Amino acid sequence: MWLWALLLGLPLLWRWLSRLRLRPLSPNPFATDGQKPLAPLVTDTEARKKVLKQAFSTSRVPERLDAVVIGSGFGGLAAAAVLAKAGKRVLVLEQHTKAGGSCHTFRHDGLEFDTGIHYVGRMEKGSLGRFILDQLTEGQLDWASMASPFDVVVLEGSGGPRKYPMYSGEKAYVQGLKEKFPQEEAAIDKYMELVKAVGRGASHVVILKMLPLLVVRFLSRCGLLTRFSPFLRVATQSLAEVLRQLPASPELQAVLSYIYPTYGVPPNHASFSMHALLVHHYLHGGFYPRGGSSEIAFHTVPVIRRAGGNVLTRAPVHSVLLDSAGKACGVSVKKGQELVNVFAPVVISDAGLFNTYERLLPERARNLPGVRAQLSPLRHSITMFSVFVGLRGSHKELGLEATNYYVYFNTNMDEAMESYLRTAREEAPAKIPFFFIASSSAKDPMWEERFPAHSTVVMLFPTLYEWFEEWQKEPSGKRASDYEALKTSFTDASLAALMKLHPQLEGKVDSISAGSPLTCQFYLASPHGECYGIDHDLARLRPDVLASLRAQSPIPNLYLTGQDVFTCGLMGALQGALLCSSRILQRNLYRDLMQLQARLYAATAPDHHK
Repeated sequence: MWLWALLLGLPLLWRWLSRLRLRPLSPNPFATDGQKPLAPLVTDTEARKKVLKQAFSTSRVPERLDAVVIGSGFGGLAAAAVLAKAGKRVLVLEQHTKAGGSCHTFRHDGLEFDTGIHYVGRMEKGSLGRFILDQLTEGQLDWASMASPFDVVVLEGSGGPRKYPMYSGEKAYVQGLKEKFPQEEAAIDKYMELVKAVGRGASHVVILKMLPLLVVRFLSRCGLLTRFSPFLRVATQSLAEVLRQLPASPELQAVLSYIYPTYGVPPNHASFSMHALLVHHYLHGGFYPRGGSSEIAFHTVPVIRRAGGNVLTRAPVHSVLLDSAGKACGVSVKKGQELVNVFAPVVISDAGLFNTYERLLPERARNLPGVRAQLSPLRHSITMFSVFVGLRGSHKELGLEATNYYVYFNTNMDEAMESYLRTAREEAPAKIPFFFIASSSAKDPMWEERFPAHSTVVMLFPTLYEWFEEWQKEPSGKRASDYEALKTSFTDASLAALMKLHPQLEGKVDSISAGSPLTCQFYLASPHGECYGIDHDLARLRPDVLASLRAQSPIPNLYLTGQDVFTCGLMGALQGALLCSSRILQRNLYRDLMQLQARLYAATAPDHHK
């Protein structure tokens, strides 16, 4: 409780500091409820293009900007939307042809595929995460609850596949595990106690990033951080270590570790705190936005534009501009063969730490001690290969469910991953350690209305950027035949796994499209084609590193947002945006949001005294 009291008291400290600097606090962006009645789904292609695909031109750059944001992933859009709600005029610049980052969707052979948002937890009405998103999208995101079980773990073996369903709701989730492992009920109970304690402590990371670094270092030296925070206490313990200590059998360890692909680090190198955060996030099941994941960006962009800002695509930022004092003062945008300077007193980067510091900063700023110190313990996260499958028939006709499948071929997940990554690329397709297999067409209640008699499946599995790096300089869509042959070998291995899991899909495939790390690099501008930003390994989850990865960069007036500030995923990017805009506005936006939620709840709660 002392940590929450400290968090809620931060506005007093900021108010005092702002008085010293003669700077008033910014307006509260959450002073009033921003939700509106839910409008019908917009399916008109031209109407959606006007929101998501407005190309950069100097005539579309608003005058007197308050801030410019690099990148339109949700971390960038959410930060811009918060500032817009505070009356700020913000320009968001996106290098791709469509806004949204990993929230964007694409069409292939007439069907729509999602790219990064496959499901989200904690979107039930009344949850804080749902409330925050409703405020930033004016209540226009409608979330469909996935069927239970929402995930199924498949362990392939010589005796055939063994399936372990993960049910929605804590009671059903635990009961499902105990039915499969009746001899290990005590280990399961102990695991769930740890997960809940650590998951509830995620707010401690927010506090860690909002406190002055000097205070964090003092608390760390006194041992107070790990003493009072379960999250920070086990942040440097590996998932594998905690599971062995339960103790759990190898098979139970594998099942309890199943969700690690959602953050990309296998058990030996994964922080138990990061793992527990994800498990806790999905305890009440999964949710999917009605109309597809592009709805997230589609309903955030208008909030930015109504405040006088804009979101422009085809606007690759070449560099961050610094003034003579070394302060960020704008960005340089590549327009054809020319560079166009866009000036603003605040620059926000949603491009990730490695991109921002190693590519976008001028040479004189890249080697500043503060910049090098932030990057030194970090590394690029793992890359993923994606396979997009179009199918004839509705999801009901094809027997597809809104359930995600995690298929593993070895209960020793670390051994399988290490062996795979040591393999020559030509042999790698035969040693893929796991597949994530999901169908957005089965999750989206509006799919049948938009794409009748057709379905989709997406498959994800790990890969190495180095296997594809030699073709990096060749233009997308025109790479050499040996690159296409390598992609095809991975795609064929994926289809074989899909047909083994869902044999009823034989003969129903209409189209196949695949994305390598170079595809991700092209569309997301990620340096090594990574989808999780900086790696979520044990080094990143150290309390001192967590504290250092904050919204205020070592460059004055340059701020960071998105998943590298907090953690990966939609909600991680959202927390990064709230931390960023809290810093810029000099407000504790968490406190503002909780106060608004409490007022609205009090206004709508039934009067029990009548």
